[in-house]
Parts: sequence; structure tokens; C-alpha cells
Amino acid sequence: MVRFPLPLVAALLVWVSTAFGASAQSVGGDPGLATLRLTAALGTGAPLAGGLRWRVFSAHADLEGGHPLVAETSLAQPTLALPAGDYVLHVAFGLASATRSVTLAPEPHSESLTLAAGALRIHGTIGDAPIDPAKLELAIYVPERNNSEAKLVYAKARAGEVIGVPEGTYHITSTYLDTAGAGSMGIGKTGAGAPNAAVETNSIAAGDVRVAAGKIVDVTLRHRLAMLTIKLVNRPGADALANTTFTVLTPGGDIIRELIGAFPSLVLAEGEYVVVARHDAKTYQATFQVQSGLDRDVEVIAQESANQGQ
Repeated sequence: MVRFPLPLVAALLVWVSTAFGASAQSVGGDPGLATLRLTAALGTGAPLAGGLRWRVFSAHADLEGGHPLVAETSLAQPTLALPAGDYVLHVAFGLASATRSVTLAPEPHSESLTLAAGALRIHGTIGDAPIDPAKLELAIYVPERNNSEAKLVYAKARAGEVIGVPEGTYHITSTYLDTAGAGSMGIGKTGAGAPNAAVETNSIAAGDVRVAAGKIVDVTLRHRLAMLTIKLVNRPGADALANTTFTVLTPGGDIIRELIGAFPSLVLAEGEYVVVARHDAKTYQATFQVQSGLDRDVEVIAQESANQGQ
């Protein structure tokens, strides 16, 4: 439980700056308050303008041995009004953090914390076209010998954001999320059974990167995929048959996705697939190829001899 000593209750956090480090303004009022302006940087770089979480704790432990939280903010360069006294500052930037003890007098005071870390900025593309960050699920791992995904350290990364990380080597995975496959049933995937929920696809791009302290490393992961619309038809070019269930599999028989409807859509990684269509107690099968960037229809012909997607 966070504890707030009574002398501090009357002087909670006052924010008088913007998230991008506007100049400190006069707090005014109680002459016993100290004005504390905070900034943080990677190494000797410029002050960071976002992605920070600041916490200020009392330097004096309570009866349970904990240090009460006095103030907390996600502003990048905040100015805080606090009672004079001893505090411990903590700033977090992604996986990186720094702490410092300070003693505040009732006067303006500035502290700049240095993060001994670098940062990652991850992008996803299909060919040269950027991917909407909402369609990517990113994960950052610390690899070990013979296991690139030995330790998951960051599971909620968002494409384009700057993520602070300690100096070292990282393995990054990018999974493309299908937001167009309405009416589908994701087998063993995120969003299974939730209408209109994003579903993980089998398009996964990955790579390793070395991050040095004080540096922001841009990483681009390229997906090779396409969107397919699957139909069961009596003949090529005919109208799709309603009330059809489709199962998309790898050539080895692993289920990728199940879909229901006349012409459901899904995203697949480049490669070869088998689709099984079930309609009116009959089953039809076809194989088809997915070429990256080539969105198209796949027609399954409602004939017993059907074996090739059109």
C-alpha cells in the first residue's frame, strides 16, 4: 500500500510544465515548498521528451520499512512543488531506470538524471509500405545460447515508440494482427471467439539487434504476407455459396485458421496452403499459393475433383 505522511498531504504534487519540458513556472503560495524541475537523458544526449515515468519517494522509511510515494507523473520534464526535505527520485524509461537521493530546500532546484541505457524504435513494413502500429504485436527478448527467445523482457512494445533498454543484444519479434477476418474463428490465437477482435496471423518477422548506451537504434522488420478472400463457388467466377465453413491448413496439416461465411477474408504469410470447404454436408479441397503483397480471391470449386485454388 502507498502511504502518505500527514505533513505531505497538504502539499501534493503540483504540475506546472508540459510533457515536452516547458520552462519551470513560479509555483507561488506556501514559502515552505521547494520547486523541483526534473529531466532525464540517455548518456550525454539531449533531455528525453517522452516515455518517462517519474516517482518521488520519501527518503525516510515508515514503520514497515517502506518509503512512502510522494509524487508520480508521466510528464517528461515536470516541475514539482514539494515540502522541503529528503527524497529519492526514480525515473523509468522502458526497461531502463535511474535513481538519485536529493535534499530540497524551499527554493528552486533542478535535477537531471542520466540513464545508462540505449533505446529501440521498431518499425514494420510490407515491402516498403509502413504497417499501422495497431496491426503489429511486438515482443523483445534477451537471447541466450541456442535460444533466441530465452527471456521475454518487454511484451507490450508499440511500433514507432522509443523504448529504453540497457546496453546489450536483443531479439525482437513482430506478429501481424488480422483485423479484417470478421466471422473467423482463430485456432489457438489471440481474439478467438471475440467478434471483430484482432487475431494473430502466421506472419512473424524477427531479428537481432545490438544496442549501445546513449544510442537510439531504429529496427525495421519486414513482413511478407497478403490478404485473401476465400469463396466456395459452383464454377469459376460464380457467386459464393453461403453457409460455408473453411479450414486453412499448412501442407503438413497444421490448422492455421477456421472461417465461416460466404466470402471470409484472412491474412496469411507467403507460402503454400490447403483450404477445406464444408457445405451441405459435403467437403471440397483446394491448394493455393500466397505471394507477398498480392491480395486476391481464392475460389474453391464445388466439385469432388477440386484440388487447386483459382
